[in-house]
Amino acid sequence: MDEVADAIADPVRRAILLMLRDSALTAGQIADGFAISRPAVSRHLRVLRGAGLVRDTADGRRRVYTLDTTPLDALTGWLEELRRPSGWQHRFDALETEVFRTRRERRTTTSQEEIA
Repeated sequence: MDEVADAIADPVRRAILLMLRDSALTAGQIADGFAISRPAVSRHLRVLRGAGLVRDTADGRRRVYTLDTTPLDALTGWLEELRRPSGWQHRFDALETEVFRTRRERRTTTSQEEIA
């Protein structure tokens, strides 16, 4: 998961992933989308490949890259866990519900006593 997080931390690598979302591209097509050198793009692709986020295949002398989102599953799961309320939050929510219910019951009881 750390390797995936490190790989997507860079804005150029995130842009490459977005480019590959719709179709497979050659290294040259990817490099044409950036103002940085082709060797720099190649290094970014190497990092993404090392994290398992892209796969490459040989097509003659060209390398064709495709997106693989499987390594993102662990990171997505961790982020969902982080967003989920803690065990204490559930208890506080239940306490809040109980407080409101008790207040409502007291108001109802007080109103009935005033009528009688």
